[in-house]
Amino acid sequence: MYINSYIKIKIMIVISPTELRTQQRKYLDLAETTKVIVKRKDKLIELVVKERMITEEDVKNSLSLEEVKEQVYDHIDSKFNK
Repeated sequence: MYINSYIKIKIMIVISPTELRTQQRKYLDLAETTKVIVKRKDKLIELVVKERMITEEDVKNSLSLEEVKEQVYDHIDSKFNK
């Protein structure tokens, strides 16, 4: 009788925020295939890469920076002008 067994090894890289800043491209690329954790004091922050295609519809429905500012300012004004 033949038993097929294997061990699944998860590779995880733990780096500092400074290391992430200095080699950002390297770690963002690595995060596509490897678990990359940024250790900040007592916190562990996992880099997650999510693949998503931006469509023409997304672009069409997006807001410009000026439109966002206008909406935020209008909202702030409405709160203070009551």
